[in-house]
Amino acid sequence: MLSDSENTVYMAKIIKEGRQELTRAELEIMQVIWKKGKVLIHDILQEMPEPRPAYNTVSTIVRILESKGFVSHKAYGRTYEYFPTVAKEEYTGSYMRTVLDNFFDGSVSRMVNFFSSRKSISVEETDEILRILKSGK
Repeated sequence: MLSDSENTVYMAKIIKEGRQELTRAELEIMQVIWKKGKVLIHDILQEMPEPRPAYNTVSTIVRILESKGFVSHKAYGRTYEYFPTVAKEEYTGSYMRTVLDNFFDGSVSRMVNFFSSRKSISVEETDEILRILKSGK
C-alpha cells in the first residue's frame, strides 16, 4: 500500500500521462476548485448554478476527485478544506493531447481544419493562431 505522499505522486504521474479524465460533474466541480484555490463543500455549492445538487452529492464527487488525485484536503476538526493538486493548465494540456491523438492522429493542422470547417474563424482569430504558431507556444 502506498503512503499518502506516494499516492499523490503516483496519481499526478497518471494524470500527466493522460490516463485520467474527468466526468462532466467532476469537471464542473474542478472548475470551481481551480477558480477559488481552496474551498469548503459549501463554497462549491455557492458557485454552482440552480438547481444546485445536494450537499452529499457534491461531497461524494469531491471525495472521488481526491481518490483520483485531483484534489487533497486539510482538516480543521470535522471541516475539510479542499485544494487542487493538479493545475488546470496541466489537466487541459493532457486532455487536449488525448483529443489530438485520438481524433486527429496527432496532427494540429487536422484539428484546426476540423474546427475551421465547422465554424467561421475571424481574421483576428486567424492572426492569433498564426502568432501563437510562429512564437512556438
